[in-house]
Amino acid sequence: MSEKIINIVVMVAGIDEEYQNNIISGINAYVKNRNINVSYFASFGGVLANSRYDKGEYNIYNLINLSKFDAAILMTNTIGSTKERNGVIEAVRKSGMPAVVFDCNDYPEFYNIKIDNFTAMVDMVRHIVNDHGIKCVNYISGPLANPEAFERYRAFLSVMEENNIPIDNRRIYMGEFRGVDGKKAVSQFINSDMKMPGAIICANDAMAISAISALEKHGYSVPQDILVTGFDNTYKARNYSPEISSVNRPLYDAGAKACEIIEKLLAGEVIDKTTVLQANSVFSESCGCVSVELVDGFDEYKKKTFRGIDACNSHISILNRMTTNLAEAVTIDGIMEIVGGFVEELSCEKFYVCLCSDWQSTLREDDKNVDESSFSTYSKTMTAPLVWEDGSVRNPIPFFKLRDMHPTALQGGGNVSYFLPIHFRERCLGYCIIMNSDFPIKSMLCHTIVMNISNSIENIRKLYHLNNAIEELDKLYVIDPLCNIYNRNGFIRESDPLFKAAMQNGHKIMIAFIDMDGLKMINDNYGHKEGDFAIQKLASIISECCMENCICARFGGDEFIFFGYDVDEEEGEEIKNRIIQKIADINKIIYKPYEISASMGFYIGTASEDMTLFKMITKADEIMYEQKKRKKNSRYLRRN
Repeated sequence: MSEKIINIVVMVAGIDEEYQNNIISGINAYVKNRNINVSYFASFGGVLANSRYDKGEYNIYNLINLSKFDAAILMTNTIGSTKERNGVIEAVRKSGMPAVVFDCNDYPEFYNIKIDNFTAMVDMVRHIVNDHGIKCVNYISGPLANPEAFERYRAFLSVMEENNIPIDNRRIYMGEFRGVDGKKAVSQFINSDMKMPGAIICANDAMAISAISALEKHGYSVPQDILVTGFDNTYKARNYSPEISSVNRPLYDAGAKACEIIEKLLAGEVIDKTTVLQANSVFSESCGCVSVELVDGFDEYKKKTFRGIDACNSHISILNRMTTNLAEAVTIDGIMEIVGGFVEELSCEKFYVCLCSDWQSTLREDDKNVDESSFSTYSKTMTAPLVWEDGSVRNPIPFFKLRDMHPTALQGGGNVSYFLPIHFRERCLGYCIIMNSDFPIKSMLCHTIVMNISNSIENIRKLYHLNNAIEELDKLYVIDPLCNIYNRNGFIRESDPLFKAAMQNGHKIMIAFIDMDGLKMINDNYGHKEGDFAIQKLASIISECCMENCICARFGGDEFIFFGYDVDEEEGEEIKNRIIQKIADINKIIYKPYEISASMGFYIGTASEDMTLFKMITKADEIMYEQKKRKKNSRYLRRN
């Protein structure tokens, strides 16, 4: 009997950042060669500072069918939106499944892997204040809604207080853990009326590196003029110049520990609610403590740097070539063919593009009265136009249920799946799945490539609707809206090539000019609504009698025209009699106080340079007019 496969869902944002990388790497290493599948539902919300774009990114969390999973790992500290973060927490809480969070004491029902941020930051701040004797200290914080940022900020305040150093809020910059926050903070400090500090303590390395770069551009040297510290001891921080004084956190171990906890819980073991991992300070060049040697070793640094640059250049090449080719695509199949041609270069085992079944629609079928900007949900059924598995493109999957998430069932354990949103602003188009690949977490261009695919699909959607709009405009130009048959423009456009073909082949042409009798009487006595009804009924009769080689149109008002290609006298007589009979039949059915009647003029002749279409129409009109005049005379004689 085979061992049960465990399915773990991970909810995360910004998977291309080093903090997320390290935890994810620990998770992936743990599940490899085990009966565990892990699925990452990853957004890039908050990266582009565009609320409409963020809505489309965060929608990936609505894709998750928690009933398909046994446990959850929640990296909610990476999700910038409080609303989205709370939504993820609430959904998992309601599911009742075991869940692991990181550095968060707010949810006692979940298992918390805690890295002691507070003690580590206290150690760092004390080192600056006590060992270096700096009393004027500025602080660049992460978002305080983030538990880790809050603990680091609390530690900073604690050391300031224990050393009786007054807190001036102007010396504190509240950032979002983004690298650009370091640059913004330095600009704020320089533009204030305060003297520059002796040290700037940053809540993470990305902000510290950005701050040092900004200080140098303003003429300040680090650490000679200002000391700067970071937090996380990232690869970039370790190998930056100056090397960043930071805090080393066991993030890789935290990821592996999360899986270990879940595995033990599902096996029935009792686990402590909180697991504490220790962090340690690394005092280096940016605070004036000289590093003994390059942390990773110079040879290893060179190898990693070369591999990183080489991979980046390769991915830029993929992006540029893909962008160029996608610009030429005019169908969704064309897009899938182009993307499929590049997947092998991404070094993944499987790659799927999954689209909403109505991705090309303007509105969802059941939401016709809702504003388009609200359509940020997935359809209940999906299609997979691109299925790339084990080195080649397979047949598209025309239909699968949203609740299955994967278009094909997973086989065995050890599978790692990344679900990334495909959208345009808030409009949900679908998602892609990248399986068993480091590309989503190791490449800075993964997000860009997915955006490129999204924009190309949206362009096709817009092209689809543009063509529909052109068709609708064309209908307005050539179709009579009341009778839903050709109008005068449509008749001329459709009949002209047939007339030329008849002239070339020597075929006969039939023109019938049909004029409704008594429309004014109907309008005057029974109203224009009844007049329109009568016109519509006569139009439907004429249309029903229109064969494949015929064209009928409303020529204007109560006048209709009938064009027959390669129609002789006998066939013309049959058409005439059929129209007369159908008029008689409709009068028996409609039970109106008036009768529908029409005068008709039929002309059949051979098309030629001398006998033009206009001349044939004129002759048919004259024949019709004679019939109408005879009808009027007949009615006059009967009355007298």
